[in-house]
This record gives sequence, structure tokens and C-alpha cells, in this order.
Amino acid sequence: MCYADDALPPFPPIRGGAPDGEQLVLASADSTRFGAYGAHPDRANGAGIVILPDVRGLHHFYEELALRFGETGLQAVAMDYFGRTAGLEPRDDSFEFRPHLEKLTPDQIAQDTAAAVAWLRSPAGGGCQDIFTVGFCFGGSNSWNQAAAGHGLAGSIGFYGQPQRTQPFLAKIQSPLLILIAGADFTPGEAYAEFATQLTKAGVDFESHTYPGAPHSFFDRTFAEHQEACDDAWGRMLDFIARHRSQVN
Repeated sequence: MCYADDALPPFPPIRGGAPDGEQLVLASADSTRFGAYGAHPDRANGAGIVILPDVRGLHHFYEELALRFGETGLQAVAMDYFGRTAGLEPRDDSFEFRPHLEKLTPDQIAQDTAAAVAWLRSPAGGGCQDIFTVGFCFGGSNSWNQAAAGHGLAGSIGFYGQPQRTQPFLAKIQSPLLILIAGADFTPGEAYAEFATQLTKAGVDFESHTYPGAPHSFFDRTFAEHQEACDDAWGRMLDFIARHRSQVN
């Protein structure tokens, strides 16, 4: 598990007005209803972002993260993975995510992400023109994978993703990737180096950054010792988004 119930997303470096948040129920192309959380910025900038959680799906950390993105002017929606098997009920640290995770497929994740993207493009979701994804741990790889799923994304960001989960999709990636790496993560640096080589050979537009000594899940404001890394990660995400606006594939 990536983030526990007491984890809190870091504040972005530039904060606007307080956004409004709402619990949502979205529906994918196969009629699956799943939970999500939307954040409406006080001053929208026309861009939106889909947040793909860690292995236990939607929980408080990602709902608050949607609000933090809202403070930067981005319309945000954090989505759940387990509508097919776990329903719409809220969950805490006691949630047994593993049986649900084992039934989840990349195609289902892509279908649900498509529904979240469609919400961002709708009037209810702000009518966003440029849409990005961001994910953490299991969601980090899922975020990169969405660049190959035909959503017309402007870019995809992933923290602590596992490169082997994205390798099958390399030939279909259509938008830029931002790869943020914890230097003390359980995924070895050599795996990311090989991933970079594969992305280059596939002609993928990408950039990556490693935070030496930072552990898995360092992007958490309860970890005061990693505030500098958190601030830098926010800066890299917002810069990546700004540079890839209006470059939708």
C-alpha cells in the first residue's frame, strides 16, 4: 500500500482560491458505476487532471490531492478502480484491496479513465481543453499507460511507477511522460535506466527525475524531511503541464 489514512498531500507552491469538491459516481463504457471525487477550482485555467490512486483505490489522500490541484487552477478528478468488485462504499485502512486488485485489468482501468476524462471535458467537469493524468505507485504506471489508451491526453505523470507494467504499451504511447522516481524505492534505478532506453528507442517524448534517498511515497506533507523533494515535484508537475498545454494528440 502506498498512502495510509494519515498521509496528506503536500501543498502546491502557488495556491489560489479554495476549490469546491464533490463526491461523484461515473460510468464507464461497460456500464460500470464507480466512485470519484471532483475538485472545481476557484479560477479555472482550462486544463484538467485525472488522478490514478495506489493499489487500494480512491481514499482521502487522493480526494485532498484533487483539491490541491484545484488550488493551482486545474480541474481535477480522482477516480476509483474497484467499482466492478467493491461497489461505491467509502473505505478505510481495513479495506482488503488485494482480491479486487487481482481481478482488475488494464482495459478496465482505461475504460474508467476514459469516463473520468469525459467528465473533465463535459460542462459539469469544467469543459477542459487540455487533460493530463497523474498517478502514484500502481497508479504511476497506470498513468503512463493512459498515454497509450487513445484518450487524447496532453501528458501523463507518474510517481514510483513500475516500468515493467508500461513496457507492453510503449509502441502506442501518444503523449509526453513525466517520470518521478524515489531514489530509495523498491524499484531499482537500473530498471528506470532501462525504461529510459526503451522509451527513447520507441520515440516517446519523456523526462525523468530521481530524488536521491527519497523513499516510496515521499510525496506526503507528514514527511517534513522530504519537503524540498515535494516542493520540487510540484514545480516539475506544474511546469510539465504548462509546457504541454494545447498539444493534445
